[in-house]
Amino acid sequence: MQVRFAQPSDVAAIHGLIEELANYERAPDAVINTPNALAEDLFQHNRCKALVVEQQGQVVAFALYYFGYSSWKGRILYLEDIYVKEPFRNGGIGQLLFDRVVAEAKIEKVRRMDWQVLFWNEPALAFYRKNKAILDDEWVNGRLFFHNGDS
Repeated sequence: MQVRFAQPSDVAAIHGLIEELANYERAPDAVINTPNALAEDLFQHNRCKALVVEQQGQVVAFALYYFGYSSWKGRILYLEDIYVKEPFRNGGIGQLLFDRVVAEAKIEKVRRMDWQVLFWNEPALAFYRKNKAILDDEWVNGRLFFHNGDS
């Protein structure tokens, strides 16, 4: 098993994993991102980065992250998604991928790494607890959605 940065040829597989993740998170119709837009954001505009794990010629896991900024802390890394295909879970792939994202955060000298996890996702909660993460129930998420041309 090896973690590597995504390449343009991985985009379709990553997008497929994003759709699998949406199904797992009980939001199958929530994905409006397209493979083309994902490719542009990853490789043309560098808005985000992706790491993948490939086994037997198949991308079986990915992590997507980007850099943000905290007025209190400075530069941060936001882990948008980490996902391992179901047949490949419990074999250390998730840990390998998470450790690599943490390593990238350290290389980039960020001050904090953030992510979200659904309150009912016990396997993910246990994983993050095992990694000594602070799971904060004090903050409430805020969100606005914009569609093409909306202001």
